[in-house]
Amino acid sequence: MAIHDWTRVYSGTFHDFHARWITHLAESLNESLLPPEYFALSEQHAGAAVADVLTLSTLDDASSRSSRAPNGNGSTLAVAEAPPKVELHMTADAEHYYHLARRTLAIRHRSSRRLVAMIEILSPGNKDSQRHLDQFVEKAVAALQHEIHLLIIDLFPPGSFDPRGIHGAIWEAIGEKLYQPPSQKPLTLAAYVAEQLPQAYVQPLAVGDALIEMPLFLEYDRYVPMPLEPTYSRAYRGVPAVLKDILEGRSPAEQD
Repeated sequence: MAIHDWTRVYSGTFHDFHARWITHLAESLNESLLPPEYFALSEQHAGAAVADVLTLSTLDDASSRSSRAPNGNGSTLAVAEAPPKVELHMTADAEHYYHLARRTLAIRHRSSRRLVAMIEILSPGNKDSQRHLDQFVEKAVAALQHEIHLLIIDLFPPGSFDPRGIHGAIWEAIGEKLYQPPSQKPLTLAAYVAEQLPQAYVQPLAVGDALIEMPLFLEYDRYVPMPLEPTYSRAYRGVPAVLKDILEGRSPAEQD
């Protein structure tokens, strides 16, 4: 299924859609994609500015792993054997990133549950003001500094507060050179590896393109391939017919 132009409908329509998309992504992860010691949970946050989050955790305690029923029978792929098929692979510059990291104090809690990755689907509210954009970028950078891998999905074009797109804003925040999305492909999928020097696997897209499989890293060198297109299609089935007519160009776009 091709990506729809979600700017044609009110932001509440997309929020409803991506809540279902998060659910289908979690189902795919827990049913088959994740190794048994990992699990995915959706987390909802109050306020339109914060996207729903899908978190992936692991049980570090070996006895806990052996005593629980597997939630999936998946296995990870090695980057060295199956490099992610995206257009751009970027690595942070050591001088810039270490300067940023020195300003951060990491406080960790000793627990059998360890957060290892997050999936964030951006909503319009994440980019409707400088404050909301800064909050999102700061959360993303903090996650990387705390060794939490990220997969960010942004199906909205750059705006006045993120003129270089969400990846450009995140990449600039960790001290890197400016990234400019291709003018013909303004939407962004970005998978981040939270290792000593963060890496980014970036796929620019446009309305009408098919979603590709993106890596979700569980370790710095291993990932699971995320089935974005089939889960998007399953979530889209629940969109009301009157709104599908708008998204598919059969009716005029909604006006603010």
